[in-house]
Amino acid sequence: MSLAPSQSAPAGAPAATAGTPAGHGGNRRHGRARPGRRRLLTRASVPYLLIMPAVLGFAVFKAYPIAASFWISLTTGNGDARQFAGLANYRRLLDDPLFWTALKNTALILVVQVPLMLGLALLVALGLDSTKVWLRPLWRLGVFVPSLTGLVAAGVMFSVILNHDAGLLNWVLSLFGIDRVNWLGSPFWARVGVVLVITWHYTGYNAVMYLAGLQGIPQELYEAAMVDGAGPVRRFFAITLPQLRPILLLTVVLSTIGTLQLFDEPYVLTGGGPDNATLTVTMYLYNNGFKYFDFGYASALAYALALIVSVLGILQVRLMGERR
Repeated sequence: MSLAPSQSAPAGAPAATAGTPAGHGGNRRHGRARPGRRRLLTRASVPYLLIMPAVLGFAVFKAYPIAASFWISLTTGNGDARQFAGLANYRRLLDDPLFWTALKNTALILVVQVPLMLGLALLVALGLDSTKVWLRPLWRLGVFVPSLTGLVAAGVMFSVILNHDAGLLNWVLSLFGIDRVNWLGSPFWARVGVVLVITWHYTGYNAVMYLAGLQGIPQELYEAAMVDGAGPVRRFFAITLPQLRPILLLTVVLSTIGTLQLFDEPYVLTGGGPDNATLTVTMYLYNNGFKYFDFGYASALAYALALIVSVLGILQVRLMGERR
């Protein structure tokens, strides 16, 4: 009687322990993860988790107010009496003479003030760039300090300086035999006063930006131009202005946006007067929203202003941007 050949395990295979099903004990012994819920923190999900607070903040504090204000611009009334009105507020805006007066005042200040301020800022930057190195930080601080002054504080200060009876500016003019000027009581001079305040406040800020751009221009370009016989004026138009194009574009766009949103200076100086001569679009928006509580029309004004700012910004980028 012959015995059946015994089936022995291959060499090197682990022996199965008693009571353990084949194929399962090995997985547990080698620490393999058992199937279950997916982990929240993975290499792919960490970036999304990190930006989630910023996204939520933008959605709550930016996106929602923008959408809500647009919806309000399509309604009339307040509270429970609010009702959908479609484009009625926008049609009203087109037929509102006070809106066009405010827009004309804002455009007039923009056309006069922005070129004047940026031209002065460029001259100041050129002067600072030509001074001795050890004096440059001192002068730079001096021209930049006005931009650190609060807009309301600057408006109050200039309301005293431009006072008709006891103002410092009229006193200085009287020393030269010039009659007193009604800076804040005349429509023309009130606009001039607003332009003076804005120019005083922001010229130094733009000058420091231009100075940074001037210091970044390679001196080799000027040396090569001087070797070719180019004078100061030729070097300015052939080298300085082209090299400053990106900063010029930035300051023009920012100054345009800031002037179109002009509120603090005329509000403190003149309150929009005299005879609505210094009434700006943002002041008119404020009056409708927070004096007359016509939030639907105020929201329509805000979106009209945003459209104007966007169109002007796109045009400026097209005209002054890099040409390839």
